[in-house]
Amino acid sequence: MTTLETTETGIRLTDEQKKRRSQRNWAIGLALGALVALFYAVTIVKLGPGILNRPL
Repeated sequence: MTTLETTETGIRLTDEQKKRRSQRNWAIGLALGALVALFYAVTIVKLGPGILNRPL
């Protein structure tokens, strides 16, 4: 495990830590997108096809 380099301006991440952070952000984004799609699909299924036949 690498240690963080501290400077007067704060903590400076190594290239490996930046890469891992980026991968973690993509994974979180994909999981959040999948959750949104799941909620949308469940909502459409629960409302059923009758939602399209309502008066405007």
